[in-house]
Amino acid sequence: MELIHKYFPDLTEDQRTKFGQMEDLYQYWNARVNVISRQDIDTLYERHVLHSMGIAKVQPFKSGTSMLDVGTGGGFPGIPLAILFPESQFHLVDSVGKKIRVVKEIANALKLNNVKAEQIRAEKLEGSYEFVISRAVTRINPFVGWVKKNISKNSFHELRNGILYLKGGDLTEELSELTGKSRIYELSNYFEEEFFETKKVVYVPL
Repeated sequence: MELIHKYFPDLTEDQRTKFGQMEDLYQYWNARVNVISRQDIDTLYERHVLHSMGIAKVQPFKSGTSMLDVGTGGGFPGIPLAILFPESQFHLVDSVGKKIRVVKEIANALKLNNVKAEQIRAEKLEGSYEFVISRAVTRINPFVGWVKKNISKNSFHELRNGILYLKGGDLTEELSELTGKSRIYELSNYFEEEFFETKKVVYVPL
């Protein structure tokens, strides 16, 4: 939790409480349904919560924003961002039902009324969103193909509507597959921990 306070010092008391509750909730549910690797559960706040919140350093979300989290797994990046932006709406989807069950239980326990969780494949989703967020579920080019139909034309942020994608490593080859523009934000510019040295947010305007 110290990491969260370090980089997000202006949280409300309610937000601090909810972030603080995450560890016990994930310990409990991860013992029943493995949504986080066993070694990572001990570094939950660094490798999952703060990592997810890197998106907020690139683009803070305004009230009324709709977000789609594709391949959310155990609820990342959607749940930490939903705590951070209570006036925005988050639709968390995954094709694996047991993972969505965990997401629903955790969102309910945290009283996150701005989170909807659904078992569905991204290709079958209807509806439109200002931003699609995700954590490295596949290569970026096919991912764009899945979700570009879901991007709203109503753009009201500094960044134009599109994808904010958490990835790591050398992305030169992968980004060369894209026909449109993209931009890389290095998370090491925002967070000083070693874990973030190779972590990035890839922004693809659509």
